[in-house]
Amino acid sequence: MSLVDPRARLGRRAGLRFLIEWVSVGCLGILVILLASLGRLSASVDLLVYDYFLSARAQPSLPDIVVVEIDNASIAQLGRWPWPRSVHAALLEQIARAKPAAVVYDVLFTEANPEDAQLAHALALSPTYLPVLLTAPDASGRRVAVEPVAPLAQAAAGLGHINFEVDRDGIVRSVAQFEGDAGSRWPQLMVTLADAVRRDTVHLSGRPPRQAPVSAAANLAARDDGGEDRFLIPFGPNAQSYTRLSFASVLAGKVPADQLRGRVVVIGVTASGLYDRFATPVSGELGPLPGVYIHANVLDTLLTGREIQPAGRWIVFAVSLLPLAMLLAGFLVLSPRRSLLLTVGLVLLSAAASAGWLYGARFWMSPAPAMIGLVVVYPIWNWRRLEMTMAYLREELQRLADEPHLLPQTPQRGREFSGDVLEQHMALMAQAAQRVQDMKRFVWDSLNSMPEPILVSDVHGVVLIANHAAKAHFARLGAPLPEGRHMQAVLDGLTLVKTIDGDASSDAEHNQYAHAHWPALLDPARAEFAALMEHGVEVRDANGRDHLLRYATCTNAQGEPTGWIAGLVDVSALHAAERQREDALRLLSHDMRSPQASILALVEIERARTEPTLARELLGRIERYAQRALTLADDFVQLARAESQAYVLEPVSLTELIIDASDEVWPQAHAKRITLQTDTGGGHEDDGHWICVDRSLMTRALVNILNNAVKYSPPDTRIVCSVGSETPAIVPGAARRVSCTIRDQGYGIPKEQQAGLFERFRRFHASERPEVGGAGLGMAFVKTVVTRHGGDVDVISAPGEGTAFTIWLPALDDAQLDASVTSRS
Repeated sequence: MSLVDPRARLGRRAGLRFLIEWVSVGCLGILVILLASLGRLSASVDLLVYDYFLSARAQPSLPDIVVVEIDNASIAQLGRWPWPRSVHAALLEQIARAKPAAVVYDVLFTEANPEDAQLAHALALSPTYLPVLLTAPDASGRRVAVEPVAPLAQAAAGLGHINFEVDRDGIVRSVAQFEGDAGSRWPQLMVTLADAVRRDTVHLSGRPPRQAPVSAAANLAARDDGGEDRFLIPFGPNAQSYTRLSFASVLAGKVPADQLRGRVVVIGVTASGLYDRFATPVSGELGPLPGVYIHANVLDTLLTGREIQPAGRWIVFAVSLLPLAMLLAGFLVLSPRRSLLLTVGLVLLSAAASAGWLYGARFWMSPAPAMIGLVVVYPIWNWRRLEMTMAYLREELQRLADEPHLLPQTPQRGREFSGDVLEQHMALMAQAAQRVQDMKRFVWDSLNSMPEPILVSDVHGVVLIANHAAKAHFARLGAPLPEGRHMQAVLDGLTLVKTIDGDASSDAEHNQYAHAHWPALLDPARAEFAALMEHGVEVRDANGRDHLLRYATCTNAQGEPTGWIAGLVDVSALHAAERQREDALRLLSHDMRSPQASILALVEIERARTEPTLARELLGRIERYAQRALTLADDFVQLARAESQAYVLEPVSLTELIIDASDEVWPQAHAKRITLQTDTGGGHEDDGHWICVDRSLMTRALVNILNNAVKYSPPDTRIVCSVGSETPAIVPGAARRVSCTIRDQGYGIPKEQQAGLFERFRRFHASERPEVGGAGLGMAFVKTVVTRHGGDVDVISAPGEGTAFTIWLPALDDAQLDASVTSRS
């Protein structure tokens, strides 16, 4: 309720104002419905809706009614109107031979004529009903009935008035079953015939139509028409669908008797020049309807019991209040959008209910008062709600505008809030929205600028925000994006390494506790792990990288927890730096101190002699120890340079590099009678297997491999250096690579030791070959240099079978080679 009820948001005074406005709008709706229903304010709309409902549905026509038209063809054949009464008598005699159930002759015979006896005789052949015309009331309210002449009236089976009630828009919609004045009352012409059918004095050919029941709607309808028992005629699109015959055709005997036998024959004028036509609710489709067809529809209605009873005005008023009450109740609990949907739904429901009563219960309840009340109340209510909301927003936005902004912003224009009230509201809203956007952008920029992965979750642990670093991190791991997933599921691929705690005495206990509950610790909603995760734990991802994982609680302005922030700090580089520091300390403390200490010991020995003599053997020892210290220092510096410094790349020939490296190692190989052989592949003389590398570093890498081959090979063996190229055929467009393979006939490396071949300070055959020196940095240097050049190193070795090192490097394509040659020339 607090989200939709303004009273909950605007305080007690606003709640009182809310109720006052709600009651006022309700009273306005009641007044509008009262004027529309009792004051006939919506009369025109009522009639339009009623006509539309009638035109939308066709009623089945009674087959027992036949219309004989005095049409244009009959006028043309029989002569000008009026015809002699002998013609009418001849028609009635012709119809009587077919034995109809009854005849309704919708023609006024009000003047005496010598042929009245002949016509009266013809009228008596069948039950014939003649019309009576009632004049309009005079000043005293008296009405005169214009009756047929006496012989005809006496011969007729019944008389009835043919007056139609024309509404103020000129349309005939209803008929009074009884009309007259205080002195006399005449039934409608078709009422007389319908009563005869009900009394069984007139027998129809078909099964007798059921007597129309008196509906509950008719009992409820308020009668304010002077006892006329008026009802609405249910016109439809098929109002002229009765069997129609031409007067002249029936008179000539061209119509089969079966079409008239046992049926009610209604005779009337349809010729266009006689002006016996009236507008009806279906005139839009059928045009003005001749009076004879209106009488046929009235008779059809009376015989089938389809009279439509209009609801009383008070009933319309009472029923129209129900949709208004539902809308007013919806205003208390619904949002503006849902109130609009409710209004539209109630309008449609009112129209549907009115149509349902009309079609199903034959009861006309106009939906116009209810619809007008809803259409008037909704915009007025929303206008008042908008005014109230704008006042509230103005106050809150002004308060926000007066507060200092945390972030720097552009200078304000002097007349930024000038203009009308709506413009001022819009300006304040724009400023507030800009501040929110700025703050949101600041938060996003702050998160995305952090190099570490950051995850923000709600109170249930579902990740809401992940910065760029977090998305990139999980993308490298091949994991789905974190947003929308639970924090524990996102971090479930991590492996616990150890806990982080300042108290060293409790490290073992905390580690044991953390490993026992892992990975439940990753769920930030678990309060029992909050203190442990606040200090952080060290974890390892699927790529083998170490991270420091910590949780921090998010709170709102009231200090209530709203979620958590998880941070992953990559500490792999820190661990690598620690290992390098340990390696350097070991190098300095052992390998580099050992030759220096030996040199100092030799010096002290020589100084302790009575007659110091610098013997050749002593000089040789000092030279070896100094050379060893120099080599260790040089290897360490070269490895550091290969790992950290920028490379100076230039196009060089791999063939030239291997030749230069072989020349540099040749003295050591010659000393052990080892043959160095270089094989360039025997290709084209210009094919030097060009690459783009740092010449000095790549040459030293090749020298290191050759030195190891010489050191770990027995005398009188061979070392073969071969150069080749490769173009991968599996991947189209893949870059061409060149290779250099250095194969010796040395002692070989066991399979289990090859995994640590390129690690720092790893030496092989130290126990079997103690005379072979080195610090174990040469192959680490080779791996670093080749990898930074975009290449790779392969090794194939087995004990007693020698070792083969292969270096793969990206080849320099022809375009780059031509550009390099051009620039040097």
